[in-house]
Order: sequence, then C-alpha cells, then structure tokens
Amino acid sequence: MTKRLYRVERGRKVAGVCGGIAEYINVDPTVVRLLWILLIFCAASGILAYLIAAIIMPSESEVFAK
Repeated sequence: MTKRLYRVERGRKVAGVCGGIAEYINVDPTVVRLLWILLIFCAASGILAYLIAAIIMPSESEVFAK
C-alpha cells in the first residue's frame, strides 16, 4: 500500500492538516503543530500555507472511500 497524504478527521484541532502530515512522516502531531506555529510567527506565510493545504489535501474519508 502506498502512503497517501490526507487531512485527518479524528483528533484534529482545526482542519486536520498537521495531523495528516504527522501521520505521513510518522511523527507526533504535536511536533508538527509546534513547527507550524513557529512558521506562522517567523514568516507570516505559514497561515497562507495552512489554508492552501486545507483546501488542496483530501480528507481521510475521501481517500479511504475509494
């Protein structure tokens, strides 16, 4: 089975982007969330990147419904 990048639906805080990225790279979601917060404060483009990822990434139910 190939790895798929998707937004998680369980345990998500906002849109599930960080949880999906964490599952894809096999790390704790808290680490990804903290890194994303740092990206937001250091380079304000983090907010735009999160919104784009939330729009582009399919949800977990869309990936596994096929």
